[in-house]
Amino acid sequence: MNSWRSWVVFAGAVIVYLTAVTQRTTFGIVGVEATDRFGVSAATLSSVAVVQVATYAALQIPVGVLVDRLGPRVLLIGGATIMALGQVLLAFADDIGLAIAARVLVGTGDAFTFVSVLRLLPNWFSGRILPQLAQWVGMIGATGQLVAAIPFAFLLHAVGWNVAFLIAAGVSLFAVLVGVTVIRTGTRPPMTEEITTSSTWSRLRASVARPGTQLGFWSHLLGGTAPQTMGVLWGYPFLTAALGYDVPTAAAVFSLLVVGAVLPAPLIGYAVASFPFRRGDLVLGMAALVYGALVAVLVWPGQPPLALICVLFFLIGAGAPSSLIGMDYARTLNPSHSVGTASGFVNVGGFLGGFVSMFLIGVVLDIVDSVRVATGQASDLYAWESFRLALLAPVVIALVAVVGVVVTRRRARTVMTRDEGIEITPLWVALFRTRRNGPGGRR
Repeated sequence: MNSWRSWVVFAGAVIVYLTAVTQRTTFGIVGVEATDRFGVSAATLSSVAVVQVATYAALQIPVGVLVDRLGPRVLLIGGATIMALGQVLLAFADDIGLAIAARVLVGTGDAFTFVSVLRLLPNWFSGRILPQLAQWVGMIGATGQLVAAIPFAFLLHAVGWNVAFLIAAGVSLFAVLVGVTVIRTGTRPPMTEEITTSSTWSRLRASVARPGTQLGFWSHLLGGTAPQTMGVLWGYPFLTAALGYDVPTAAAVFSLLVVGAVLPAPLIGYAVASFPFRRGDLVLGMAALVYGALVAVLVWPGQPPLALICVLFFLIGAGAPSSLIGMDYARTLNPSHSVGTASGFVNVGGFLGGFVSMFLIGVVLDIVDSVRVATGQASDLYAWESFRLALLAPVVIALVAVVGVVVTRRRARTVMTRDEGIEITPLWVALFRTRRNGPGGRR
């Protein structure tokens, strides 16, 4: 455990995950070009990304079960292979049906990756470093969005659609090579609970029924919806078509999603490891920052200034590491033999919120443009005023997720008090007691 070989395996797993994030994001970079290439509406275009993310989300629970049975190495290699096939198909797709099939393959391969990486970590590491490593995985993997935002965007304009996606497929094949040569499954940690002889379905239901797993799901949904929505599909068209930024400016602003994911990640990992009973407060606090900035952009009179857009994209990026707190709930509040299953369910959260949000944004953009045309105005599908309404979708989803976090956190705390005798007071009460008592005792 925690040896030099552990770090070599960790590096290999992170490379595979970074590649998966790159493949996941590439279609969002070509959103405007895809509208012209396939001759489709905004809602139809969003359905391509929705199908990709829906495939990812739908496979999370089966993947969680598979990773507990087959081990993470098999799934990591298989996932990278499937993503390469998907990108090759997209390179030659000339109609929307083939594009959807290609993104289903990418979503399938992507689904195998993240949960497998998290399931691999306890086989090679132990102690307080584990929650911090989960943040490092997310942080380094987020640079895959940067690869898509800058090199792939310029590559697309330099060599065209076909060659750009073939190069992306080659990157996935490199990840396959890394998985084969570097990654090993390692030794599973000791069982923290006896494995029952019940069916897989029964064990799945038991895992999902745990309040800690449900809390992880809602935490992941709350933190992950905005990064998925803007990172996978609508962020780049929002910058280039709605706000009118040129490619270098849009790529620079889009890259702030990565900067926002990278810079806070070590701090969030440290906070989770040091104050595990305050993870829910951290999730809610980060969400307040993200959606406060989004609402500020939406209510700004006229087009918002570039500085505010930069702040928004940085904070949306910061939502990604906060969503990983949900995965830490799955790891710590489930027996070790079902961590993969619980992690798969939790990982559905942010992607479910993301694909619902992406689809609703496309629908609203089409409706607003139809009304515009019906009133005698020229069609402007990606107008800023249309996005001003469409981007209310992730705000509504976030409000639902906040309710879910608050309710399931209360249930999880009740179970901890009953089973372990641990009573967690509300944050404001803890802060009041700290201020009243001080470091030297009661005053």
